[in-house]
Amino acid sequence: MFFVSIPLWFKGIGLSILGFFKSCGLAIKNEVVDIVTTFTKGNWAVKLSFLIFGFGNFYYGQIARGILFLLFEVVFIGYMIVPSGGMYWMSKCNWFQVGSTVGTVQGGNIEVELAPGTGFFVEQWVDGDDSVKVLLYALLTVIFIVAFVITWRMQVKQCRICMDITAKGKKIKSGKDDLKSLLDDQFHKTLLAPSLIGILAFTVLPIIYMVLIAFTSYDAAHDGYANLFSWVGLEHFNELFDFGKGGLGLAFGEILSWTLMWSFFATFTNYFLGMFVAIMINKKGIKIKKFWRTVLVMTIAIPQFVSLLYVSNLFTTSGIIGSVLEKIPFIHDWRVSNNFVSLWDSPVVAKILLIVINIWIGIPYIMLMATGILMNIPNDLYESARIDGASSVQQFTKITLPYMLFVTGPYLLTSFVGNLNNFNVIYLLSRGNPLNSEIGVAGGVAVGHTDLLITWLFKMTLGSPESKYYMASLIGIMVFLVVAVLSLIVYNVIPSTRNEEDYK
Repeated sequence: MFFVSIPLWFKGIGLSILGFFKSCGLAIKNEVVDIVTTFTKGNWAVKLSFLIFGFGNFYYGQIARGILFLLFEVVFIGYMIVPSGGMYWMSKCNWFQVGSTVGTVQGGNIEVELAPGTGFFVEQWVDGDDSVKVLLYALLTVIFIVAFVITWRMQVKQCRICMDITAKGKKIKSGKDDLKSLLDDQFHKTLLAPSLIGILAFTVLPIIYMVLIAFTSYDAAHDGYANLFSWVGLEHFNELFDFGKGGLGLAFGEILSWTLMWSFFATFTNYFLGMFVAIMINKKGIKIKKFWRTVLVMTIAIPQFVSLLYVSNLFTTSGIIGSVLEKIPFIHDWRVSNNFVSLWDSPVVAKILLIVINIWIGIPYIMLMATGILMNIPNDLYESARIDGASSVQQFTKITLPYMLFVTGPYLLTSFVGNLNNFNVIYLLSRGNPLNSEIGVAGGVAVGHTDLLITWLFKMTLGSPESKYYMASLIGIMVFLVVAVLSLIVYNVIPSTRNEEDYK
């Protein structure tokens, strides 16, 4: 039933996207109509506020608002026209002009005479533009312009509201009333403001900057300082989706398929085995329950950096487990015949080891969470099921599992997304190895059978002398799209959202 509903779900998503754009178009149309109506029907104070921020607020006695709006306009105009202000950075950025550099002045060495008449010259570095800073400041300028337009619309709308309130003979809020409101009925806005600013500064801005980098030639050879990077348009997108032999598309598809497979098994093996362990420990008759829980929690107490590196060495030929397995004849013959130095050299075995070791790491977390949830399932449900003759398996499938899925549905989603970007386990255990001989080098780095998109991205930027930041940004965009699509699908099918009323 689930797989049958997937096409219908995608159809619904398509219709929702279409409806979104239609609603955006309608909203823009309504805004334009409202602006025109405000100008034509507004009095002279409202009309003048189209040019002078806060003029209408001053006219209607809202001095504090008027000062803030006017100050914002003055700061914006000043920032845009000063020598190193907004217009300066916008002109240097050359937005999306393919072949044009981000920045206009290239730094370099020039010959400078040590002293006049000596005839001795030395090379001296002269700073030029820094593409990284130029792009950042230009982006901040664009955001400032957007904020200016929004503020302009806001203050014009407020002026019209003041005009309408005055026409009805009602009292207009003063600055003191506004301040009281922010600490009373509008207090939620006061609390949300710092969080919203933080999200814009530390989440939205870096994401937009990352997207822009994908359209440039930013790498080690074009670091933006010694050599300016330039706009390349969709060139890198064509490179990523080149599925020919030696193309990045082949490597991207291979790594993406393993990333999804890894995330699926890493999430659900931990989930069901952790739940099983919690059920077994909580069964009646099990003694020293605290001891078993403590033993499992020990893996959480040890830092992953230490435990994963140690476990990785256990499976080499010189490690404890590897040396024991080496004494088994058919394993030894299999390793020698395939020229494998250790178990990590086999792509299939390496992937199995990663999943198994991840189970060892993840089960304690699920066990602790499941223990708390199991204790909150009403015993009356189990007693009624036993009276009706339900077996242990039926009790699990009809009571325990549905309840667990309802409560932990959002956790499953976040866990799946987290495993898509699980850098620690993969890199500390296998470093993406063994190397994939069929693909070889892609993106300037050797591709491994166990590489995830996140480890491939890391190798491109910090593990390669070429440091292809533009390709890493592009892969980051692809990861975001994959995560967004899967999150939307899973979120709409988990019981936590579909069957919420059944558990109230």
